Amino acid sequence: MTIELNKHAQQQAIASIERYFRENMDEPIGNMQSGALLNFFLAEIGPSIYNKAVADVQQNLQARLQELDYEVGQEEFGYWTAKRAGKR
Repeated sequence: MTIELNKHAQQQAIASIERYFRENMDEPIGNMQSGALLNFFLAEIGPSIYNKAVADVQQNLQARLQELDYEVGQEEFGYWTAKRAGKR
């Protein structure tokens, strides 16, 4: 699966790369070079970031599913237990 940014995000990322090079490197980088660097990062590093995000979501969902029993679960066959406790 190819990781792609929408046009607006891609333009912002390219502008950010250009600014980073202007402010932190000895030599500025052009628009085409920034685009190529962004594409490299998306192809090379993007899948690792994506996979980490998927794993984080899975972990979060699993934790929420485990809480589901406590939030909506009902005690089964609790009539006699409730009656002994004075509840009816």
